[in-house]
Parts: sequence; structure tokens; C-alpha cells
Amino acid sequence: MSSPSTTLAPQAPAAAGRGHSSPLVLAAILTTQLMIVLDATIVNVALPDIQKALGFSSTSLSWVLNAYTLAFGGLLLLGARAGDILGRRRTLLLGIGLFTLASLAGGFAQGPGELLTARAIQGVGAAFAAPSGLALLMARFPEGRERARALGYYAAVSIGGSAVGLIAGGLLTEWVSWRWVLFVNVPIGVGLIFLARAVLPETPRQRGKFDLLGAATSTLGMSALVYAFIRAASDGWSDPETVLAFVLGGLLLLSFVLVELRAPAPITPLRLFADRTRVASYIGRILLVGGMFGMFFYLTLFLQDVLGYTPIVTGLAFLPLTVMLFAFSRVSAALVVRTGAKPLLLIGLSLSTVALLVLSRLDADSSYVAILVPLLLFGMGNGLAFVPLTAIALQGVDPKDAGAASGLVNVMQQVGGSLGLAVLVTVATTATQHAAPEGSTAQAVAQHAFVVGADRAFLTSAILLAATVLLLGLAVRSRAPQPAPAPAVEAEDADGPRIVAPEDAAALFEEEMAEAVGRPVEA
Repeated sequence: MSSPSTTLAPQAPAAAGRGHSSPLVLAAILTTQLMIVLDATIVNVALPDIQKALGFSSTSLSWVLNAYTLAFGGLLLLGARAGDILGRRRTLLLGIGLFTLASLAGGFAQGPGELLTARAIQGVGAAFAAPSGLALLMARFPEGRERARALGYYAAVSIGGSAVGLIAGGLLTEWVSWRWVLFVNVPIGVGLIFLARAVLPETPRQRGKFDLLGAATSTLGMSALVYAFIRAASDGWSDPETVLAFVLGGLLLLSFVLVELRAPAPITPLRLFADRTRVASYIGRILLVGGMFGMFFYLTLFLQDVLGYTPIVTGLAFLPLTVMLFAFSRVSAALVVRTGAKPLLLIGLSLSTVALLVLSRLDADSSYVAILVPLLLFGMGNGLAFVPLTAIALQGVDPKDAGAASGLVNVMQQVGGSLGLAVLVTVATTATQHAAPEGSTAQAVAQHAFVVGADRAFLTSAILLAATVLLLGLAVRSRAPQPAPAPAVEAEDADGPRIVAPEDAAALFEEEMAEAVGRPVEA
């Protein structure tokens, strides 16, 4: 937000941001985010069919998910920087176009290598589109309550889209083919390009350089760590290649930090980590999403391989979760301006922890009723938590760092998904290998072993969420009384009329986000 001009006139606060926050602008941003988030899970229900069609092994199957999330998470910060330098609408359109073409190629894949390459390119396109979308949302919705509502929709799409992906994947896999979980993006992407070109405004381009070395070290470092965990699941922790991957991942991530300290235009300004609440929100997001992705992965396989559900029934089994996610995201957006972030975070994450603990008690004889209750609890909990978790990650950010901060929110989500799933695959595989044989047939023995591994994965997910509750309970400040806001005034700048505080626009940004999350504005 730029500084106000010298011409100031009294104006009602309700006028702020009008003309910039039309429903079509919000629709374009939310559709972009939905398509990107949905593709992280839409292939889940199709995994058994993909495994049979293309010949994936049981441990390599998780790379169908990780190829996307690693490329997405690893290059998000570069994508955010590209939005600053090239313009955010232009970068968003570039990302959507690349994502659409990769989806078309993936639908025609004839082998594991082709599919994983297409999934990785999808991730690259998503990395350029997602941070520009969130940054445009933050710029177009400047008022506290209006922004809180927009963030509520954004959070609902971000977390609810994952569950929608499971349902859509089931429908497409059973009614048409697993290939349509990729083909479906093509008409959506083409339509979105036309909509975004028509309604999204371009942002000013900034001078700067691309931090390619920072992007490369961060992406390769995270990929090495994920590979190390998955390798450990199949070949053991003492395997030389496993150890080498862990060492290489650690060295690359250390190199990333050193590069960012010296880079003239880093993709990750390390000053964003100076705020303890923001850092806690980043770590909390990694742990929360890691547990969530593990739950989706193993519960999907449980429903099909143990309970014998068809893909479409498996997808529909997640419908209660989806409904709860969307409903309680809206509840959270309405309550956060009154209660502050902390109560909603602690209540929501505690509900999700309980849900995962219940899932850890599943066995081969469990019915859908034993799954329904934790699904409802998990949807309620995550719905309550994601709005304030997103808000505290973005509050207090200098406008010049808006792109990087928006990118980091998505980075933590994708890193949490990839790294969390890799850890849980390792935990589950180890438990499966040590499970005592039980059952009268080979199929029964295999099902029992899988259930033991899945239960251990659910328990580990619950531990991750319990750690998140503790972390955020200690790090996030409680709501403090807010001073009465100063009279608003209208300022005229390059973006047209808008409402600013008399002091400066940065102060207004702090006040708006403080109102949204209930944290006192620091002098």
C-alpha cells in the first residue's frame, strides 16, 4: 500500500476498496486456488487404478502426489517473486497456462515417468499462479472485515478444495477413467484464463532479479528429504542411499539459508521470520497439513482396499468432511473478528487431534459409522483453524513483502503435505513390516498388516496436531483491547480512491489485520 497523497477529504469507511473487490475478481482468485489445491488430492482416489494401469510399486505410488506438491512448494517463492517483477496478473496467467498444458499431457501418460513429469510441471504452474492470486486478494480487499470475509472464502477453498478433490476424483475415476482427474483441468484452465484476463487488474512491475540459486537449493533440498524418508520406508534407515539423501537435503537447505542472507533480492526475505507468531503459524501449517494429507492418503486406501468401496463411494464418503470444512470456515471468518485468532486455533486443532486419535483405533471390521464421526470432527476442527492460521501468517507484513509472504503461506502448505506424507509413509511401512500375521487367508493377513500401518500413521498425525496445539498456544498472543480507530480519510493515488489512516497506509494495514486476528498493533 503506497503512501497517501497530500489531498485528503473525509469519507465514510464503508467505501473502502469498492471498485476493486467485485465478485468476479474474487471468483477468479478462488477458482484458481480451488483448481490448484484440488489437484493435490484429486488423484488420491484414482491411485489404485493408476498403480494397476502404469505399474507403480506400493512405495513409489506416493510420488504421484509428491511430484506435484514438491515442485509446487519448492518453486512457490520464485513464483511469488516473479509476480513482483513481472506483474501478478501476468504471472498468474502464465502459471494457469502451464498447469493446463501439463494436465493435458498427464492425462495421456503411458508410464510412470511420463505421469510424474507431468505432475511436476503442474506443480511448477501452480507455483506461479497461487501466490499471485493470494497477493491480488490482499490488494483488492483492503478493509478489515471485508478482507476477513475474503480470507474466509479463500481458506474454505484452500482446505475444502482438498476434500472436494477426493469426491471429484471418485466420480471421474468410476464414471469415466482415472485419466479424467487430469483432463478435467483443461476446460477449467482455459475458461479461467479468459476470466482472469477480463477482470483481474495488473499490478505495477518492480525492478529486481530472480533468485534462481535460492529457488534451486530450496526445491532440491526438500526433494532430497522427502526421497530420504520414502527410501527409508523401503530400504531402511541405515541404507547408504537413505543416509546420503538426508545429508544432501540438510546441506542444500543450509545452503539455501546462506544464499538468502547474501542475495540482493532473496525469494525469502528472512525478516519475515522475525515475528514469533508468524513463525509459529508457518510451523503449525506444516504440521497440520502433514497430518491432513496423511489422513486423506491412508483413509482413501482403507476405504477401497479394506472395506471394498468403489472409487465413487470412496469419494462420497468424504462428503461430510467437505461440508463441515466449508461451513466452519465461514463460522470462523465471522467469529475471528470478535474472539481473535487464539481461541479458534486451539479449539479447532484440538477437535482435529481427537478425530485422528479415533481413526487410529480402526480395524478391518470397522464400519463407515466408525469413520463418519472423526470425519465430522476433523472437518469442524480444520474449518475453524485455517482462517485464523492464514490471517496471522499475513498480518503485519510490509506491503513490499506481500508477494513473498503470500508465497510462504502456500509453501508451508505444500511442504507440509509432501514432508508429512513422506514421514507417515515411512511410519506406516515400518509398522506394516513388523505387524504380527493375523488372519486365515493371505488377503486377510495383508489387510491386517495394512490396517496396523494405517493406524500408526493416524496416531502419528494426531501427535503432529497435538504438537501444533501446544506450539500455537504458547506463541500466539491473546486478544488485547483495541484503541478506537482514528477517523478514516480518502486518499487519491495511482490505484484510485481508497481509505487510509491519517498516519500512513502501512499503519492501516496493521490495524486491519489486528482487527481480523485480535492481536494488538505494536508500536
